[in-house]
Amino acid sequence: MFLKGLQDKFKVKSGLKYLREEMEKPPKSVARDKGITSIGCIVDVDNFQKAEAFYELIDDFELRPNAIKIIGYKREYDKNSPYAIQMFSDRDLGWKGQIENGYVLEFLGREYDMLINYYEDDSLMMKLLSVKTPARIKVGLGSQDPKVNDLILNTPMNDFKLFKGELKKYLKILKEI
Repeated sequence: MFLKGLQDKFKVKSGLKYLREEMEKPPKSVARDKGITSIGCIVDVDNFQKAEAFYELIDDFELRPNAIKIIGYKREYDKNSPYAIQMFSDRDLGWKGQIENGYVLEFLGREYDMLINYYEDDSLMMKLLSVKTPARIKVGLGSQDPKVNDLILNTPMNDFKLFKGELKKYLKILKEI
């Protein structure tokens, strides 16, 4: 038990070092055409339980039914419990900032036109996933680190309707929709 705790502590330290190094590098550009055709969403399910609400963006942006990929973060979760979306947790942290979860690897295997970081907490796991995800535009909430996102919307997390309206407004300004 003691060795497991020590190992977890070193994994966190290794992950923080990796995150610091990645945030100092210039962001990787994704060679995709202008316009929104695919969206990735990282959602803090501990603080926003209605993650399925992001599927409303399919109608709002006139996307294909499979254009949105949602992955949820929960500090602790039971892998046997049914969830409507794919999940990852703190237990999935590996060495050197790697996230050892099949759902995360599948999520990272795609390129997105827009990544929505829908979380407020300063979580190592969500930040790691945000930094590693290939996306042309990264959108987050006001309390997040500005180095992670290109567009920050200062809306409350529990008011998804307001977030959706602001997102649509700014994407029109940026001529993405």
